[in-house]
Amino acid sequence: MLGITLTEAVGYLASLVLMISFLMKNINTLRIVNSTGCLLFVIYGFMLATSWPIIISNAFILGVNIFYLTKHFRAN
Repeated sequence: MLGITLTEAVGYLASLVLMISFLMKNINTLRIVNSTGCLLFVIYGFMLATSWPIIISNAFILGVNIFYLTKHFRAN
């Protein structure tokens, strides 16, 4: 294998998804992809024997994304 743990793999995947989200031109697509990255970071935070700074910040961003996506889709 590559010599990385499952925890590290989840962290790298979360980082990659988050970086990809910022390449999106459509704000709703950005929020959906960014939410996926944030969710992966929350999982990663728990896998690191509960890293609260990672969990709290990404859970907050995930909540903001969900709020605005819900607001957008209810308006349409």
